[in-house]
Amino acid sequence: MWTVIYVARDRTEAEMLKNILDQEGMLVMLRTIGVPHLGNARSVEILVPSSEAEEANEILQGNLCF
Repeated sequence: MWTVIYVARDRTEAEMLKNILDQEGMLVMLRTIGVPHLGNARSVEILVPSSEAEEANEILQGNLCF
């Protein structure tokens, strides 16, 4: 089962955070939400396996500066 650990503002932010988690060896899936006509400006959910959610949250908290 996958768990949403963060909702990014757009695809660029989501890809940046995915890369951070990838470098830590985490499995990551991105899922776009919102209105289709907004293209890359839509919000993107970042998901990880439920068993890795706590660790992924800790990694992101150490890397988020906004």
